[in-house]
Amino acid sequence: MYLIDSPSHNAYFNIAAEEYLLTRFPAEDLFLLYVNAPSIIVGKFQNTLAEINLDYVQEKEIKVVRRMSGGGAVYHDLGNLNFSFHTLLADHDFGDFSQFTKPVLSLLNSLEVPAVLQGRNDLLVDGKKFSGNAKLARQGKMIQHGTILLNSEMEILSEALKVNPLKFTDKATKSTRSRVTNLIHYLPKETTTEHLKNLLTAEIIKNSPEAERYELTPEDHAGIGQLMKEKYETWDWNFGFSPNYNFRKAIKIPAGFIEVHLDVVKGNIEKAKIFGDFFASEPIENLETQLIGRKHEASELAKVFEANDLTAFFGKVTPEEILEAFK
Repeated sequence: MYLIDSPSHNAYFNIAAEEYLLTRFPAEDLFLLYVNAPSIIVGKFQNTLAEINLDYVQEKEIKVVRRMSGGGAVYHDLGNLNFSFHTLLADHDFGDFSQFTKPVLSLLNSLEVPAVLQGRNDLLVDGKKFSGNAKLARQGKMIQHGTILLNSEMEILSEALKVNPLKFTDKATKSTRSRVTNLIHYLPKETTTEHLKNLLTAEIIKNSPEAERYELTPEDHAGIGQLMKEKYETWDWNFGFSPNYNFRKAIKIPAGFIEVHLDVVKGNIEKAKIFGDFFASEPIENLETQLIGRKHEASELAKVFEANDLTAFFGKVTPEEILEAFK
């Protein structure tokens, strides 16, 4: 087994590294640890826009990254440690989460933290979740990865994942909002993610004495960087990959009431209808037509609004006011 400690806090890098390492080590067992700066990691089959508070995420410059595995959306920051096991699929039961959560539980139990695996894939302490786990199978290998909330900013976590449930109707997997807690309430106050990382690594070595450390090479960094650029930093993967959905939002502005309905297919607007009690001197259909084929993404739609005299459609409005109805 190779033990890999990521040198980066960039979520694009670390999520890309998980995929890159599947090809780099097609048969070897790996144990990867990483800590991300503030970011939201969404499950492969989720509708990203339905999982996040987009305005808050943009204001706080929180990265949004889609991972390869299913499951729900999670918030990462420097108070959250992430672990990832890579192993041959044929050697393990894909539906069993207990084997690779056992080292985490053993470590915490030895520190007198009453942590348990509950349900299919969650680790809890006193009935509160501190770790969610997910899996994927690819190229004959299996990855099981999870989070460990040590001292995460819970207020930001709550705000970043808050979204109006009436805005979207889709068939994507919705995240279950669970009661969560930080382990810092159960560990010495001076415990850091770096300290926890070292303890968990020692636990792995205790159970696998043959394990050896592996440091990412310049070639590894280049390969991960290329995958970041081509996939994990792109709107097409992080947002456009989302399942088809219907978007609906209503706002009240000085010019009147505006309600937007969109049918979105692979991130692109296929149908658009705008309703309201505003007064228009030009047919609203002329604006709706310009939205077809556009990405359901703020900067893309802003180009449309800035290129039009919106007062002809809505009366006295600004592009920023209209854009709010589409977010």
